[in-house]
Amino acid sequence: MTDVDAAQPADGGGPGPTEWTVPGAPVGVGPWPGGPAAWPADPRYDPELLAHGDRRNVVDAYRYWRREAVAADLARRAHPFHVAIENFGHDANIGTVVRTANAFAAAAVHVVGRRRWNRRGAMVTDRYQTVHHHDDVAGLTAFAAAHELRVVAVDNTPGAVRLETASLPRACVLLFGQEGPGLTDAARAAADLTVSVAQFGSTRSVNAGVAAGIAMHAWIRAHADLSAAW
Repeated sequence: MTDVDAAQPADGGGPGPTEWTVPGAPVGVGPWPGGPAAWPADPRYDPELLAHGDRRNVVDAYRYWRREAVAADLARRAHPFHVAIENFGHDANIGTVVRTANAFAAAAVHVVGRRRWNRRGAMVTDRYQTVHHHDDVAGLTAFAAAHELRVVAVDNTPGAVRLETASLPRACVLLFGQEGPGLTDAARAAADLTVSVAQFGSTRSVNAGVAAGIAMHAWIRAHADLSAAW
């Protein structure tokens, strides 16, 4: 794919993601072809990226866009589900949860507990994804109540409904515990619904980041307009 071809998806259409063209080739696109005289007048475009190329981890539709413009468009396209994860032990899964939430266009990610978290797994998606912090579960539930969101806990606990057969609310917060201990008692008590991922092997639980991806995709299958996917 030439740089001219790669520039096209930013205006809609185009042959496909540049990341999937030649194995081992650099991600993204080079400078906008034709120099400054050919640059689009759309204020969403970043002159630095137009001049030097865009090698960021973004879909082609956002090539050359300013960071703020990408974040604003994601917020406009966001689905009405949120994702929350407890962070009382500096859980390394939070970055993965943020990245997956970005991929599925979650309205926001909520980190409950410690404010600091390992951003490496987010692959810089936290620059575009809305992320809130709450000191405790009470703060999260207050947010949920104010925004008319049902809290859906995801945990393999007695009495949980199978995620595979549950009816997930459209407007909700999917709440996950940290790796190992799972959800705290306060989080379980705050949930309007608790669902579990069906397992068939010897392990007691799946990785928290994996469980989050499974639950988010279950929401997508139930409620998303697939024609709007990239």
